[in-house]
Amino acid sequence: MVPFIALTGGFVVLRLIGLAGVDILDGWQPALRGALALMFAFTGVPHFLPSWRRDFVAMIPPAIPHKELMVTLTGVLELAGAAGLLYPPLAPYAAIGLALLMLAMFPANVSAARRGLTLAGKPVTPLPTRTALQVLFIAAAVAAAA
Repeated sequence: MVPFIALTGGFVVLRLIGLAGVDILDGWQPALRGALALMFAFTGVPHFLPSWRRDFVAMIPPAIPHKELMVTLTGVLELAGAAGLLYPPLAPYAAIGLALLMLAMFPANVSAARRGLTLAGKPVTPLPTRTALQVLFIAAAVAAAA
């Protein structure tokens, strides 16, 4: 639920800052890009924290090899994408890249939900809720790219 809160709360706060006169955030798209960057910072950093990392490795479907490498790669891509969202010339490319990354990572979320895994000691988000969130996150990334 933290990614959802980061995205929605970040968007509201950044949009209000833009409306208050901060030109760089004056518009829904810059606020959305900033909120997505915040969300991906929150989701990317745990890829490198030992307790979270173990859970991320466990989430990857059994058939996929090099699980540790995949967790590192997805964490790096999430953080690089977050940074790219904050640099206007790169933002559309970063947003599309992150949308594709979310599509690629969704099977791990499905696998984790079906296997009843935990993340940081809590059950992973149930599949129907996770699917709805994933659609929202991808839609936000696509909108941020436009």
